Amino acid sequence: MDFHNPVFPITATLIVLFIIYALVDPSQASAQMVAMRTWSIDHFDWLFMLAGNVFVLFCLALIVLPAGKVRLGGPTERPEFSTWSWFAMLFAAGMGIGLMFWSVAEPVAYYTNWYGTPLNAAAKTPEGAAAAMGATIFHWGLHPWAIYGVVAVAIGFFSFNMGLPLTLRSAFYPLIGHRVRGWIGHLVDIIAALATLFGLATSLGLGAQQAASGIHFLTGIPNTLGLQLAIIVGVSCVTLLSVWRGIDGGVKLLSNINMTLAAILMVFVAIAGGIIAFVKGIATNTISYGEFLLPLSNWIGRDDQTWFHGWTVFYWAWWISWSPFVGIFIARVSRGRTVRELLTAVLVVPTLVTIVWMTAFGGNALTQSAGGIGELANGIGDVSLAMFQMLEHLPLTSITSALAIALVLVFFVTSADSGSLVIDSITAGGKTDTPRSQRVFWACLVGIISAILLSVGGKDALNALQAGAVTTGLPFTVVLLIMTVGLYKALHQAHYA
Repeated sequence: MDFHNPVFPITATLIVLFIIYALVDPSQASAQMVAMRTWSIDHFDWLFMLAGNVFVLFCLALIVLPAGKVRLGGPTERPEFSTWSWFAMLFAAGMGIGLMFWSVAEPVAYYTNWYGTPLNAAAKTPEGAAAAMGATIFHWGLHPWAIYGVVAVAIGFFSFNMGLPLTLRSAFYPLIGHRVRGWIGHLVDIIAALATLFGLATSLGLGAQQAASGIHFLTGIPNTLGLQLAIIVGVSCVTLLSVWRGIDGGVKLLSNINMTLAAILMVFVAIAGGIIAFVKGIATNTISYGEFLLPLSNWIGRDDQTWFHGWTVFYWAWWISWSPFVGIFIARVSRGRTVRELLTAVLVVPTLVTIVWMTAFGGNALTQSAGGIGELANGIGDVSLAMFQMLEHLPLTSITSALAIALVLVFFVTSADSGSLVIDSITAGGKTDTPRSQRVFWACLVGIISAILLSVGGKDALNALQAGAVTTGLPFTVVLLIMTVGLYKALHQAHYA
């Protein structure tokens, strides 16, 4: 084994302690961690929002400034993966699974005033529909991808161009120099590893519940703990095979399959829901996104505090808490790309894809809801069923629902696979050529933690884990803001060197 001391032993110890804490009294643990998360969101909403705006402007500036010409790995380095495979891996690891669930549930929730409406827009009105689509795209567009982009460029540059480890600590080299190899660096990597593991375990546990809901909806098989655990075992087994095969034979292959199947499902939904309405919707939703971009980015004097904190600020904290995982993975597969290429692929392209995806799925859902068609007309009941309730009123329901379940499960595998590689790299001191058995260990651990928490502590234990992961978004926000300063200085010097 190739573990880094003291990052691995401290990380492992803290994982065990947190699991024990979450299982001794799941309800109390959930209440305490949710209270911490709520406190950070309520008191530092301004910091999360300010940081999100800074990251977008910073990334857009790097795309157009001369520093964007800097190539990760040096002037002669060339990309390891084709453009399609590269983009597929970025998207699958970044937020593919989230789009499967929230592309329907989120706009319908806003439109029907399930938990407040964006900017207090009138529910169940054309204006409310525009606000719902604008806000949904806002949450999945430029801002989250800018967060990932900052981390990816920083880690990629300092690792591939300056020979530092492929871990979060390397991004602080311009600010603290060789002290990144000391306890400050250890602490940063430990928090990054914990946030990644907790986020993956939570997503797998909650996702198993959601996939089980879809299977029950489609086949009538009871949504029991046994079915949920079987899903975790199945996903974990495929993840182990993918991790064993490495990036080329594992996550790259699965990401390509995922993106192809997702494109097929999206095209079908767009055509079945009316191709003319779909094309018009793309234009309308793009305008709505632009119209609501600045008002939703503002945190001063907001009248929609419940919605604002419950959705936007929570999302920003969640994206930031996931940024070490996604950022490191993006850096890992982006060697040979210029900063401009990377940020364009990570920032602009996913935003355009998000608009198209949300228009197909969210647009159809809002049409059904506004027309009083199906259960979505009454708002969101079970979030995990929203996608299937929308597909129920389109042709070939059984086929499309089965495809949606398959996509959800494979997206989970790609996230768990890429996340296991990242945790392994962090706890191995930034090495990417660790033994296969070590990568398998982390993949197994994610599944084991999810299964234990789900079977013993239930949803309360998973909520505690999720709240703990989101709470790390607060210190990471400060970390990323500091990171941008050192990154710009280093890129500027590298371009004019």
